[in-house]
Amino acid sequence: MEYTHEVQEMLCVAKGPHHGPAPIPEEGRWVAAKQISDISGLTHGVGWCAPQQGACKLTLNVKEGIIQEALVETLGCSGMTHSAAMAAEVLQGKTLLEALNTDLVCDAINVAMRELFLQIVYGRTQTAFSENGLPIGAGLEDLGKGLRSQVGTMYGTKDKGVRYLEMAEGYVLALGLDKNDEVIGYKFVHLGKMMDAIRAGTDPKAAYEKNVGTYGRFAEAVKVIDPRAK
Repeated sequence: MEYTHEVQEMLCVAKGPHHGPAPIPEEGRWVAAKQISDISGLTHGVGWCAPQQGACKLTLNVKEGIIQEALVETLGCSGMTHSAAMAAEVLQGKTLLEALNTDLVCDAINVAMRELFLQIVYGRTQTAFSENGLPIGAGLEDLGKGLRSQVGTMYGTKDKGVRYLEMAEGYVLALGLDKNDEVIGYKFVHLGKMMDAIRAGTDPKAAYEKNVGTYGRFAEAVKVIDPRAK
């Protein structure tokens, strides 16, 4: 280590206090983190690209500094989806610091990694006060049955009003309107459950019909419209 002449000529003053880092909450414990291996927790980060064309939600489950589980969910950009495939393959097994300095190709995923890193090293994780954190595989619980991301897609114009296209329950098939042409409910098909049934051998038509449902006062609608065709 090299010192300037001015520093070399200084008198030595003894350091009194030796305070360590402030402890942060990690999986039900208070940890004075000094190195990457001191970090554990499950949490999420959301990122976006420079033109804000797409967004990424990144979920990591970290144990003793090592990423054990990665869930990458993307929205609005086809290129990001392909980058996410790479990110999900390379992230697990890396240390948190390695992941922060890995080019995940897509700006949105890189930003999500940065935001997640800040949360996890400052003790702001989802599992900060959960004893022993969450098991590996907990990231999939965000997806629910059918292992599909929960997506909401709505569209509207001043002249023609709103169109619900996809809700948490599934793909919207029809909107129910009242006498004032206001939305009072919708019909949907739960794509995840439908595909699970088809994979298990159920006839596709039967699987579709079994997983169609309604929400709100759809049965009371005086007019039903296809949100994608009308």
